[in-house]
Amino acid sequence: MMSYPADAVLVLVDVAPSGEAASSTAALIGAASTIGSPVALVIGGSQAATDAAAAAGASVVLTADADAEVLTVPLVDALHAAFTKVQPDAVLISNSITGRDVAGRFAARAKLALSVDVIGVSRDDEGIVAHHSVYGGAYLVDSAPTYGAPVITVRQGAVDARGEAVAQPTVEVLEVTASGAPGAKAGPVEVVEVASSRPELRGATKVVSGGRGLGSKEQFVLVEQLADALGAAIGASRAAVDAGYIPYAHQVGQTGVSVSPQLYVAVGISGAIQHRAGMQTAKTIVAINKDGDAPIFDIADFGIVGDLFTIVPQVVEALEARKK
Repeated sequence: MMSYPADAVLVLVDVAPSGEAASSTAALIGAASTIGSPVALVIGGSQAATDAAAAAGASVVLTADADAEVLTVPLVDALHAAFTKVQPDAVLISNSITGRDVAGRFAARAKLALSVDVIGVSRDDEGIVAHHSVYGGAYLVDSAPTYGAPVITVRQGAVDARGEAVAQPTVEVLEVTASGAPGAKAGPVEVVEVASSRPELRGATKVVSGGRGLGSKEQFVLVEQLADALGAAIGASRAAVDAGYIPYAHQVGQTGVSVSPQLYVAVGISGAIQHRAGMQTAKTIVAINKDGDAPIFDIADFGIVGDLFTIVPQVVEALEARKK
């Protein structure tokens, strides 16, 4: 019987439909490495996903198959089997749509405490502690279970830690017994691929977001031009989404996506508390707004007060000139 590290931290690797590990893998395993020895679980992934887990710092990688037609339940079954074998100090899961679903179900099944959307983890004398940004970022708080291993979902982009690559990881095929728990089935899905060189919003290291100040869907192209010049993902405030400037999938905020990029540029966004809740843990915030009293300047590291229709083209031109 294989032995696992005494300070093991079990990490569920998000696997894309292509079978490759999601971009959140390196930071997730990196976070685990700061509090223990990462043991990665790859469910339904390719060899590339296993290699990515090892490259991110997992010395042990467990692999398992899953019924792709049944949603969530097979992932929880495999995670429960891995947890039983490894007996980790904590379970780390990406705060993605799938990750949140799996985390909640698994925590309920295993009767473990659940900490969601954390921006950091640490270890003290009593065990693992999760760090949160709550109430729209107004408070930083910690959570920890009184007993058992915590199940923790980590906000993508919030953790900078990276583990040491493992050249020859121990790879073990996990035997999973299906629980038989009810699970929804996915019917036929027509995949429509849209080619884009822009990074995905969730987990992006750079984000440019536009707000009501753009004035129209046609003017929102300025945000796209600035994002392309920076190699950034595109976000938006709820006001811009409600106005039809851009689809809901790009909404940043309390009712949208929470991001923690290295750079966040807010263009024509006043900075309502609901928007700030989804982006104020960014490492560097730049605001461009004609209203010098806009709330966004309260949290911005750098601010430009002026007409965005004049400023943004100048910034894009300057960025393009530096590339030459």
